[in-house]
Amino acid sequence: ELVILRGNGQGERKSFERVYDYDVYNDLGDPDRSADLKRPVLGGKDHRFPRRCRTGRGRTKTDSSSEKRSSSVYVPRDESFSEVKQLTFSAKAVYSVLHAVVPSLETAIIDADLGFPYFTAIDSLFNEGVNLPPLKNQNTQFLRTLLPRLLKALSDSEENVLRFETPETMDRDKFFWFRDAEFGRQTLAGLNPYSIQLITEWPLKSKLDPKIYGPPESAITTEMIQREIGGLMSVKEAIKQKKLFILDYHDLLLPFVSKVREIKGTTLYGSRTVFFLTPDETLRPLAIELTRPPIDGKPQWKEVRMPCWDATGIWLWRLAKAHVLAHDSGYHQLVSHWLRTHCAAEPYIIATNRQLSVVHPIYRLLHPHFRYTMEINALAREALINGGGIIESSFSPGKYSMELSSAAYDLQWQFNLEALPADLINRGMAVEDPTAPHGLKLTIEDYPFANDGLVLWDSIKEWVSDYVNHYYPNPRLVESDQELQAWWTEIRTVGHGDKKDEPWWPVLKTPKDLIEIITTIAWVTSGHHAAVNFGQYSYTGYFPNRPTIARTNMPTEEPSEESWANFLRKPEGVLLECFPTQIQATRMMAVMDILSNHSSDEEYLGDTVESAWVENPHIKGAFERFKGRLMKLEGIIDERNANKNLLNRNGAGIVPYELLKPFSPPGVTGKGVPYSISI
Repeated sequence: ELVILRGNGQGERKSFERVYDYDVYNDLGDPDRSADLKRPVLGGKDHRFPRRCRTGRGRTKTDSSSEKRSSSVYVPRDESFSEVKQLTFSAKAVYSVLHAVVPSLETAIIDADLGFPYFTAIDSLFNEGVNLPPLKNQNTQFLRTLLPRLLKALSDSEENVLRFETPETMDRDKFFWFRDAEFGRQTLAGLNPYSIQLITEWPLKSKLDPKIYGPPESAITTEMIQREIGGLMSVKEAIKQKKLFILDYHDLLLPFVSKVREIKGTTLYGSRTVFFLTPDETLRPLAIELTRPPIDGKPQWKEVRMPCWDATGIWLWRLAKAHVLAHDSGYHQLVSHWLRTHCAAEPYIIATNRQLSVVHPIYRLLHPHFRYTMEINALAREALINGGGIIESSFSPGKYSMELSSAAYDLQWQFNLEALPADLINRGMAVEDPTAPHGLKLTIEDYPFANDGLVLWDSIKEWVSDYVNHYYPNPRLVESDQELQAWWTEIRTVGHGDKKDEPWWPVLKTPKDLIEIITTIAWVTSGHHAAVNFGQYSYTGYFPNRPTIARTNMPTEEPSEESWANFLRKPEGVLLECFPTQIQATRMMAVMDILSNHSSDEEYLGDTVESAWVENPHIKGAFERFKGRLMKLEGIIDERNANKNLLNRNGAGIVPYELLKPFSPPGVTGKGVPYSISI
């Protein structure tokens, strides 16, 4: 049995096999199709890539004439989608969008570099839609049934029309994306609530090598911030009272700027955005700093834009904001989403199957949290993050997207910080307080993601505690459980082997240690993933709110007389040129719609009980209590969304924060927390 699960290191993977191994994840791209698509094999600090971002390949099979590769990413048989999930949604829907609808879009929109001429042209995507040519080799009626939200037939025509649903954000407030208040609100209650952090040191300063990247001092000065908040307090006092926050993509992005700018149709800066916490608990943007390192013999260039009241300054602020939003979109997709959930979970899945028996209680506890993840990751490796794929062609880092994800893994990823409370404390968004709910005092009290997330975290932890304490009543049983110890050792030293010597790995000696480890894994696959996935269409469907790419430099960066005159004459056109092209935007909108969707057989946290849990009265009772806590959380979230004092989740045109609401009907609902990363 173990040989079947672990493999013997020989031969080609077959679709019916059950081998769980790490070596099938090697290079990105498809060098067989084009050498330009080859990406380096992933490594750790000695290379530029961490293992967990690998794109899977089948083993090679050599005969006397040639070497052949398998046509798709190998997935162990037991990890494949169920027949029901295949028929109702999952692979077929995603595959159809990626392999039928997207190519048709690319045919319909002939000029790949064509942007939107007016904002009304963007609006037409939700009204008239895009006429698609015939979908090659596809059962059109089947596709319309499968993708009813996307493919809509005109009543008097046989044409296929890709007409997008109006996202809830835009439906409630057409100009929501324009407001600075919404820009700040979405850092706490939007699609990427994992980046905002407290400013604890002033002045701001880069940690990068100044010999390579230029002067490390930020161009955001005390005087600038003081001018914005002068009537309230000094900068020193604002730091002391924990009133200044930052989106900091400066040091992560700056090393990529030079090479990204060599790619046609995209650009990049390092960026910092500073916010001020107002008395009503909302975040007010104060300043955006964009930095270009020394490049082509030119010195470092940096600029600070601030909200202002003259026409030129207002448009420059909007353009700076577009760049920051593209940075945040890229970080969300490549780090908060792909790296920290999809990728990081794979070692847990593989080690669980290699080291724990299927009757081991921890295997049975974790099993629902791993369902379909390797299958959905394989699909992503084939068509989303592959060389020349949708991510590389739609996000600012281009072909360096996975390298950026890898750099973030090297610089930022720590298992102990994947626990929600530890993550909040690490970003300065909370401090330990035994007297406060959940043992934490939030720095921003109206932080919807953290407020709801901590209730969910505690619910999961209580369920895991009941389960673990039942099977390990004696603390010594954990340390003497050879399967369990082998499992944790493999996760640390093989699955995340690039970081095997890091001092922050938790030890596994007691039930308390095991509870914290299991709760962290369960949180990552459920709450964390739900928070960054199921709101994608709501917040990116109208792409000016979160453009995935900024295609042009700021008009103030070494402008020619002609380009500056063009900006002054028609600034709206310059902003539209900066936004994604028509094909980039519509392609991502189609993909985000399907990736935000719950299937009809979705298995929600606490809703579906495993048969092994029912057999044990103690575990069954613990599960029923867990389910009751999750149902109570539904009511708590409804009450919070109705509270007029919570301005980050209630107000005119504001979309209620429901991403961590445990249960949901099928479809694009912006709520629902499945057990596992299955989309």
